[in-house]
Amino acid sequence: GDALLDAGESMKRLAEVKDSLDIEVKQNFIDPLQNLCDKDLKEIQHHLKKLEGRRLDFDYKKKRQGKIPDEELRQAMEKFEESKEVAETSMHNLLETDIEQVSQLSALVDAQLDYHRQAVQILDELAEKLKRRMREASSRPKREYKPKPRETYDLGDTDQSNGGFACNPTPKISGVLLTSAPRPLPAAPLDQPCCKALYDFEPENDGELGFKEGDIITLTNQIDENWYEGMINGQSGFFPLNYVEVLVPLPQ
Repeated sequence: GDALLDAGESMKRLAEVKDSLDIEVKQNFIDPLQNLCDKDLKEIQHHLKKLEGRRLDFDYKKKRQGKIPDEELRQAMEKFEESKEVAETSMHNLLETDIEQVSQLSALVDAQLDYHRQAVQILDELAEKLKRRMREASSRPKREYKPKPRETYDLGDTDQSNGGFACNPTPKISGVLLTSAPRPLPAAPLDQPCCKALYDFEPENDGELGFKEGDIITLTNQIDENWYEGMINGQSGFFPLNYVEVLVPLPQ
């Protein structure tokens, strides 16, 4: 149980460290990279597209030289040169920020390295705790399991002055006498096969014999290893063997 708590706490710490890594990577790498794509690269792409359009226009007019005014050709060339210069300048400026982009990549690697260092530290601490618990468990003396004592019943002494009939026994559970008021029992001679009811039994099927705890039942036959046939108060029927305690067994 305690070992599972240690492991769960370590997993929680690992999750917190991972959350910190995600936040740091987003702030120091993903967001700047997204800004580069949305702004600088998009601007360069715009200038290159404009340059391509003016190049096509200049090439078309140059092929028609002599058929179009020279001034129109000159303007097309100037616009092409202007767009070319703007595109080259924007690309140059991007390359000049190379150190900034490398530093962002370095921040990504540093964040991952720090995460793995902390993860290793957390797992090392957990492994040491578990090893310590294993050593403690192996050095702890083994405890022998002792089951609780089973319930026993004191049947009491038979009343010899009553012609050999059983008196009302007082059940004794785990050495403690129960002081419940005795219930009058029907007399049953102990010189014939009989048993004493340990629990109440309510018949659920035809032919079963019902009785109350403490009743003395005359045994007439054993149906199988689980059922007896007996008689009480003039009624006969079947009942389960584990509900009674045999006082005088049936003859073999």
